Amino acid sequence: MKTSEQIQKTAGALLPLYSQTEADLPDQPLWQHPEINQVLEVLRIVSDVLFPGKHIPEPSDFEDYFIQQLENAADILQPEIEKALPFRWIGAADLEENRAPIENIGETTAEIVNRFIDTIPRIRTMLIGDVKAAYNGDPAALSYAEVKLAYPGLTAITSHRIAHELNKLDIPLIPRIMSEYTHSLTGIDIHPGATIGNGFFIDHGTGVVIGETCHIGDNVKLYQGVTLGAKSFPLDEHGRPIKHIQRHPTVEDDVVIYANSTILGGDTVIGRGTTVAGNVFVLNSTPPGSLVTRAEGGVVVRTRETPGFGMGI
Repeated sequence: MKTSEQIQKTAGALLPLYSQTEADLPDQPLWQHPEINQVLEVLRIVSDVLFPGKHIPEPSDFEDYFIQQLENAADILQPEIEKALPFRWIGAADLEENRAPIENIGETTAEIVNRFIDTIPRIRTMLIGDVKAAYNGDPAALSYAEVKLAYPGLTAITSHRIAHELNKLDIPLIPRIMSEYTHSLTGIDIHPGATIGNGFFIDHGTGVVIGETCHIGDNVKLYQGVTLGAKSFPLDEHGRPIKHIQRHPTVEDDVVIYANSTILGGDTVIGRGTTVAGNVFVLNSTPPGSLVTRAEGGVVVRTRETPGFGMGI
């Protein structure tokens, strides 16, 4: 068989496999969704606004630069949000909610874009704190510039803070595209739904996982391999995981979690000022100011009143 004939045969076999019955939105083409490259371009542009000079030469006129870059980001983002918004109704169906399609999707999208652009100064403020936390928390960091240019943890946090604001605006797909791209780039997996406070620092970073419903306070420091995950997935009457419930832990202010520790459960709270040693598996809450270590008999939780507090770490 000639190659041209084989191509025609294969194309004919493919056509029935693009059935609309398998589409998320049966009234739209299978490919009617945000374009990954456009979403990532928005992520790049906004990251450049947040850290001018990181990817391009420092602009001579910052105000004109910001206006131009933000206009570019808005122009690219608006049509991608328009394609993403109908996917809200899929989630509503899973939750048995009655969410009617948006009547004027163009106006709604323009308002969402404006609200997102309005969050960028706040994101910048939080990232300044993240840079300082990395510089102050790592003796190997010799300048703020080193943190901004070379630390994968800051790259992941920057992406997360952008994606999280989009997630808060109830935009489907786009925040996950951003977070999973950054996951592939840095080895750090932060769901855009996770709430993270000020002064957040991920040291080394590879293998860190932060789940969708995590709540992380201010001045928290994580090392490589830390997992903040779920114990299990409660199922509905159809045997499907129940969505949008608290499944992941809460980490309060001023907590340090060392390498390869795993903390699971939506009802697990790591109390303020706690230190979790490396390679610890935690399923229960800890009091504020605890020291959590590993021993032959399991996990040991010490407080300041415990004899030997602070020893062995």
